[in-house]
Amino acid sequence: MSDIPSTIRAESAGPERFHWEDSAELHKCADGGGLFHNLKVIRRGSVSELVRFVMSLPEDEQDDYAIQKDGDRTFRIGEIRALSRRADFPATGA
Repeated sequence: MSDIPSTIRAESAGPERFHWEDSAELHKCADGGGLFHNLKVIRRGSVSELVRFVMSLPEDEQDDYAIQKDGDRTFRIGEIRALSRRADFPATGA
C-alpha cells in the first residue's frame, strides 16, 4: 500500500492562511521609468508592519510604494489597501 493520502473524498483543507509575519521589503518606485525600472529598498519588516506603514502615509503618496514579500510576490497599492481591510489583518505589528 502507498503512504500517499487518498483523494477519494476530495475534501478541502479550507482557505490558506495569509502569513502576515513573513519578511518583506518596502520599495520606493523611482521616477522616470516604469514600475520596476528602479525600485529602491527603503525598509524591511513583516508584511503587516509594511502594510501598516504604507497605509499611514498620505493617500497621495501611497501609490509610490510597493511591498515585496520574500519568496512570494510584489503588492502594489490596490492590493496593499485590500490587505489592510482583511478581517485577519493584525491590529498591531506581527
